[in-house]
Amino acid sequence: MKAAVLREVGQLLQIEQVQIDKPGPHEVLIRTAAVGVCHSDLHFIEGAYPIGKPVVLGHEAAGVVEAVGAEVRTVKPGDHVITCLSAFCGHCNYCVDGRLNLCVSDEVKRGQDEPARLSLGGQPLPNYFNLSAFAEQILTHEHAVVAIRKDMPLDRAALIGCAVITGYGAVVRTARVEPGQTVAVLGCGGIGLSAINAALIAGAGRIIAIDTAASKEALARAFGATDFVNAATSDPVAAVRDLARGGVDHAFECIGLPKTAEQAFEMLGRGGAATVVGMIPPKQMVSIRGSTLLQEKRLQGSNMGSNRFPLDMPRLVDFYLQGRLKLDELISRRIRLEQVNEAFAEMKTGEIARSVIVF
Repeated sequence: MKAAVLREVGQLLQIEQVQIDKPGPHEVLIRTAAVGVCHSDLHFIEGAYPIGKPVVLGHEAAGVVEAVGAEVRTVKPGDHVITCLSAFCGHCNYCVDGRLNLCVSDEVKRGQDEPARLSLGGQPLPNYFNLSAFAEQILTHEHAVVAIRKDMPLDRAALIGCAVITGYGAVVRTARVEPGQTVAVLGCGGIGLSAINAALIAGAGRIIAIDTAASKEALARAFGATDFVNAATSDPVAAVRDLARGGVDHAFECIGLPKTAEQAFEMLGRGGAATVVGMIPPKQMVSIRGSTLLQEKRLQGSNMGSNRFPLDMPRLVDFYLQGRLKLDELISRRIRLEQVNEAFAEMKTGEIARSVIVF
């Protein structure tokens, strides 16, 4: 099959022929229909996060099941599915406690004594987030996919698998925003816009979008923002505290920088919660003023929106088909696999929401 391969940090992805194995007992083979180009992949391309190479990246996908292993019970050939990088085993302490997104069991991977799911020139490849979705096919564990209704367009469904579930889940599951509360969202990329949309669905009274690109204002307001702060021309903390009369109930950092995480905490009102959604590089530190903790402010992380994706994703599909979840507006352009490097170059400009590779 054709796939986009990263061979070295900082290099362009190469379109190569990669070999894919047959499904094991609990595995699913998917014909990829669409995959979003996510900023998380860029972190690995640039070396901010380590990974074995060569490797096929990509994780925000949707497609059609082609074949399943003998013990698969959750999907069948012909099903339309969304993938999710937070694969779960179903019986560890985290899974039993309902925190599927925190499962780190190796049971969803192949063992070292088994053949690799993917190989290149006879050499095994890492299976990136159990998916490696920048490819014509995906081979993964059944607990990394969920079946959805077939009237859902797959190019839009793909976005639910990462950007949407991460932004929506951070608001609804991690922070549990209540009707009437005030919300600030730092960063109006795919995840930030999804968080804004989720805050609207949750009934937030005021939703303040923050970005350094003035061009994002119209898009942020279309997704539900009531206010927009241009962080390139004004102090975002002062602006938000003024708009929210002292501070917001919830702030969501959707960029992945220590500075913006600190700003999210500083713009809280008493008893507020700042939720860091962005991927801050491992060795970077976040500093807060300890005295403000006496105001019962909280700084917390969110992993993949604290999702329970077998429940959440079909619901989000329903929201889209009801007109409540905005996905069409999230797609800046549809591209071919061969244009993946162009998509990453455009991502760095900060001017687009999401590029989607369509097969």
